[in-house]
Amino acid sequence: MRLLIIEDDRDAADYLVRAFRETGHVADHAADGEEGLAMALDGDYDVLIVDRMLPKRDGLSVIGELRAKKVETPVLILSALGQVDDRVKGLRAGGDDYLPKPYSFSELLARVEVLARRRGGRNEETVYRVGDLELDRLSHRVTRGKEEVILQPREFRLLEYLMKHAGQVVTRTMLLENVWDYHFDPQTNVIDVHISRLRSKIDKGFSQPLLHTIRGAGYMIRDGSRN
Repeated sequence: MRLLIIEDDRDAADYLVRAFRETGHVADHAADGEEGLAMALDGDYDVLIVDRMLPKRDGLSVIGELRAKKVETPVLILSALGQVDDRVKGLRAGGDDYLPKPYSFSELLARVEVLARRRGGRNEETVYRVGDLELDRLSHRVTRGKEEVILQPREFRLLEYLMKHAGQVVTRTMLLENVWDYHFDPQTNVIDVHISRLRSKIDKGFSQPLLHTIRGAGYMIRDGSRN
C-alpha cells in the first residue's frame, strides 16, 4: 500500500512511517494540513491517515476539501479526540474510519488494510500476474507456479513495483524513489543486491526467467514465453 500520514507530532509520524515501511508499505508524511491537502491531491495514495488537530488547516477541513474535489481516497482519522460526538463528526465530515489515540499499531494496520481492500476492489488491481508469477498485494503472498516465494518486505515492494510496470523498463532512479523513498543517489549497490536476491527467489529453478536486466537502462519483468 501507498499511504499518506498527515500528522504534526514528529515523533508519532516517524513511528508510523517506520512501522508501515517495516511491514512492506510505502509511507509519506505531511506535517500540517495545507501540505497534507496538496500531497493528497497530487499523490496516488491507497489510504490517508489524518490527525484532526493540525496546524494551518485542521484535519476535518482537509477531508472536506478532498471530498468537495471528488477525491475518494479512503481516510482513517487518528485523533486524541475520541468521544462519540468526536467520532460521529469525523465520519460525517467524510472520514471512512476513526481510531482514537492511544492505539495499537496492529489494529491500525488491520483497519488500513480493510480500507485499502475496499478501494482496491473498486478501482485498482490487487493481484499482479506475469506468466506463472503471481503477487497478491493484500495478503502479501507471492507464488510462482505452485510454489510459494518467501520475500522480505523490501523485496516484496521491489517485485510489486516491477510487476505493476510489467513489460516496461524500470530505471534505477524510479526504484530509488518508489521502493527506497530516496530522492538522491546514495552511491551504493543496494539495488543490485536486492535485484540479485529477488532473481534467485523468483527465477532460480525455472526454465523461463522473468526478471531481466536491460543493459544501460534498468530492469524489466516480462513473460519471456511471449517473445
